[in-house]
Amino acid sequence: MSPRSRGTSLLNQIRTGIGWDSHRLVRGRPLILGGVSVPSDLGLEGHSDADVLSHALTDAILGAAALGDIGMHFPDSDPRWKGCGSLIFLKHAQQLAAAKGYRLVNVDSTVILERPKLKEYREAIRRSLAEALEIEMDCVSVKFKTAEQVGPVGEGRTAESQAVVTLAADERG
Repeated sequence: MSPRSRGTSLLNQIRTGIGWDSHRLVRGRPLILGGVSVPSDLGLEGHSDADVLSHALTDAILGAAALGDIGMHFPDSDPRWKGCGSLIFLKHAQQLAAAKGYRLVNVDSTVILERPKLKEYREAIRRSLAEALEIEMDCVSVKFKTAEQVGPVGEGRTAESQAVVTLAADERG
């Protein structure tokens, strides 16, 4: 049932979802963030490409549409997802939300990583995400933070990402 067929309640028209992800940093793996390869001595460990940003955004979209989480749709026990690029997960989540009658209107995200510094990759990451999600780049925010040398992120052992998305009833269809 699409949001339009459930009446005009604002609760049915606007949805917000949050996502979070964390992966270990290891040698011998690429550092992929938002589908962009970032030069680094350490990369993210995981079954897929371990793109913490795309994973957090995928969970945020799935959450906003009440469609579960990334592990339900792409379990790490499934060999099909071994080494897979996480933008596939992100696109799938967006398509599932669209099938429920929602369109993505805004993305706000934060990557927490001690090093490397990421500011020179911001526009490439925003562009990659906007293209994958089929939204305008000015609807995609990507911020970078360090953990000020505190905890596993600050010690350079892990990377994290947080994301918030807004979905709205798609009145176009």
